[in-house]
Amino acid sequence: MYEYVGAIHIHSVFSDGSGEIPEIAMFAEETGLDYILVTDHNTVRGINEGYEKWYGKTLVLIGYEINDRKNQNHYLAFDTKKTYSTRLPAREYVKRINEDGGFGFIAHPHEKRSSLKEHPPYPWTDWDCEDYTGIEIWNHMSEWMEGLTEQNKFNYFIHPLKSIITPFQETLEKWDNVNLERRVVGIGGVDAHAHKVNILGFFEFEVFSYKILFKSIRTHILTEKELVVSNEPADMDKSRIQVYNALKEGRCFISNYYHGDAKSFRFYAEDEANQYQMGDSLKLTRNTYLKVELPDKPAVIKLIYNGRKIEEIENFKAIFQVDSPGIYRVEVFLNNNAWIFSNHIRIQQ
Repeated sequence: MYEYVGAIHIHSVFSDGSGEIPEIAMFAEETGLDYILVTDHNTVRGINEGYEKWYGKTLVLIGYEINDRKNQNHYLAFDTKKTYSTRLPAREYVKRINEDGGFGFIAHPHEKRSSLKEHPPYPWTDWDCEDYTGIEIWNHMSEWMEGLTEQNKFNYFIHPLKSIITPFQETLEKWDNVNLERRVVGIGGVDAHAHKVNILGFFEFEVFSYKILFKSIRTHILTEKELVVSNEPADMDKSRIQVYNALKEGRCFISNYYHGDAKSFRFYAEDEANQYQMGDSLKLTRNTYLKVELPDKPAVIKLIYNGRKIEEIENFKAIFQVDSPGIYRVEVFLNNNAWIFSNHIRIQQ
């Protein structure tokens, strides 16, 4: 498998971000990202104007973020050039995006913040919808704003990466519960805008620059073939398909780069004959094992089974023999800090 590291959920000048897409791509390449997914609000102007392409060694793909009339139920839509009215209910635009051949992820599903009246929460409320591909289980800006208070705001602005601790427990529980019924992919998002604030009437300060946020929550994907760095239409189509297929199939994991580079982390299953990746399903046998490999440092590996922790080990790697069907994923904590969250592997009877 080939591993590519990227950032998802990014806004440009085409909605409420401050950066031009080529500029954002330059910051992404400088911070070592292989791909980024731009998601401006209710527009695919970036596609229409030819910004979806390789910039150096960084691939830029473009989706969009849609919401309903209450400015809730935000959804990150990909692999579609159609946008829909915000007057539609969430289940309807999710359904139509799927019918167009696209897919998407529920964004920041459990926001509850109240510290900034001018920035209210935008939660997902339409849980009767069953057509979404996945959930953004870790969103940098949501967690940052959720923890912001009048007392800590100075430290939060000065240390935007240090203040990110862990995904919301409510989101992880919901993610595990829906995976008991079907595959629902987890991704991480930065929700980058790079807002610029005028201070004292003459000094402009950029809050959470793209380059800073690209060093926080990352989504790593695994592909069966190497991406071809080429803007030839046929090569671009292949790269787009490979990235999107990895995300749709759950062949990905989330990391917080601030605590360490998680590249080369692996979580997979093996039986007598085959190896299975995150997002896969397999039949339980007497010789079914789950295996974990960490990059270059020991950390606490927690095995999560049907939503609850059943084993924990501190090491560079771990091997768990499976004796029960269900859904399995791992969480990795480095120096007591939430570092890596895998997608599920489903083991059937």
